[in-house]
Amino acid sequence: MTIRVLLADDQALLRATFRILIDSVEDLTVVAEATDGQEAVDLTAEHRPDVVIMDIRMPNLDGVAAAAAICSRPELSDTHILILTTFENDENVAKALRAGASGFLGKGARPEELLSSIRTVAAGDSLLSPAATRALVTRFLATPDTDGFLALPDAVKALTDREREVTALAAYGRSNAEIAERLVLGPLTVRSHIQRAMTKLNARDRAQLVVIAYQSGLVKPHTAS
Repeated sequence: MTIRVLLADDQALLRATFRILIDSVEDLTVVAEATDGQEAVDLTAEHRPDVVIMDIRMPNLDGVAAAAAICSRPELSDTHILILTTFENDENVAKALRAGASGFLGKGARPEELLSSIRTVAAGDSLLSPAATRALVTRFLATPDTDGFLALPDAVKALTDREREVTALAAYGRSNAEIAERLVLGPLTVRSHIQRAMTKLNARDRAQLVVIAYQSGLVKPHTAS
């Protein structure tokens, strides 16, 4: 199946470069380009791409606001946001994840990293670049957010003990394989627990599940895993 991608960046040369790269592989294709955040929202609604590559700094509507607008629409629940920016810092990571973004990658990433990231995000998994370390993310996600959209501790009570355990390990940055090894489970079983937890907590993907884990208090920052 071909992964459909929408590019949102106000730099025409960068969009053209990304289009050439993405269209050069068989399993990815660019379906539309947006020059600002509002256009990104409108074109996403029109084309329903699998992944939106979104710059943070854009006119009319910045990337974080555009991501939040897209992620708030139920009919676009199958669209995942990959934030691509030169401004790779703690605050932007937190804002992007709170907005509902699934991934965060610096513009200095290698071409193969970008292509791999698109595939990862399209599959419903979260992605953070090396600079966006777990310590930085937990530091900000654990900070009370008056605009938080998911931070209800009661929601976590719907999880079984195993689902809670698996969710916590995912929030610490463990992969399915690492969780499976730690809990002596099969990787497919772990994936099933993750999927059920996402359904119960109304999380659109793994990244949002991590946000819920921290904002609900299920996982505390700087706690050994």
